[in-house]
Amino acid sequence: MSEKIRLGVIGTGHMGQYHVNVAKQLSQADLSGIYDADLERASQIAEKHGTKKFTTIDEMLENVDAVVIAAPTFLHHEISKKALNAGKHVLVEKPIAETVEQAKELVKISQEKKLVFQVGHIERFNGAVLELGKIIRNPLLIESRRLCPYNARIKDVGVVLDMMIHDIDIILNLVKSPVVSVSARGNKVVSEHEDIASVVISFENGCVANMNASRCTQAKIRTLNISEEDSYVFLDFTDQEIELHRQASSNTQLGNGEIKYKQESIVEKIFVHKDNPLKQEHEHFVNCILNPSIEYIGGDSDIKTLEVAYKILEDIQNK
Repeated sequence: MSEKIRLGVIGTGHMGQYHVNVAKQLSQADLSGIYDADLERASQIAEKHGTKKFTTIDEMLENVDAVVIAAPTFLHHEISKKALNAGKHVLVEKPIAETVEQAKELVKISQEKKLVFQVGHIERFNGAVLELGKIIRNPLLIESRRLCPYNARIKDVGVVLDMMIHDIDIILNLVKSPVVSVSARGNKVVSEHEDIASVVISFENGCVANMNASRCTQAKIRTLNISEEDSYVFLDFTDQEIELHRQASSNTQLGNGEIKYKQESIVEKIFVHKDNPLKQEHEHFVNCILNPSIEYIGGDSDIKTLEVAYKILEDIQNK
């Protein structure tokens, strides 16, 4: 392998173009080229970014060390398997695959071949989420809201696999306890899949998570609230900000003019290093390839996230 990772991007639709743009900025990798089933679009993107257009995936795999897969979900398994079997490291957009069985197969191949197989859960690299892992110890109640207007470009999956899967992933990694039960409701509103979903997950350790997601809400809201015994944490994904609320002493204090008041709570704003989460995701992927000793969240964690997502979809369909 060369000193710099030779990186290729497969799929140059809406999200794929973000990946191409970020791949060009990496200091430890070179963008070797792109591939898209729409060859005309591939030509335009390649020309715009000054990179090579590959006419087949096989041609790309002969000329790269790693690939970023931003193709539609139904192609994730097929392309990831081809790349892994060719000995290439893979960063695939979420969801990892269409079924849990497909996900397990891909993870098994990557482990057997000792390849980095990372799933694009971009919120893992949100500055506020990175800080959250240092703060939270024993969550009792977690509430997430991920709401936005409808975007017609997302047609292959519903709101659970498109949006809520981020919160499932974050919550499972925070709670670190087996899921006991999943109760879900959802409805189609503007597409062929569920566009709104409300879910309650109960964990073995007693924690309860309440998740709400919508892609037909005329405002963009992405928040996470966590209650612990001695604190309450509010996280805003969009602004990458965290507020930590703690109960203060209830003793009466004296202010100016002997006016009495009670300081009932203390609010701390946690410093968050704000960066482009997608760029950090790419950098982590490349660093894990160059430094095999670096541990990354993946494998069993990605499978568990998908398993819970499909339990939610099954419960919605049954009800």
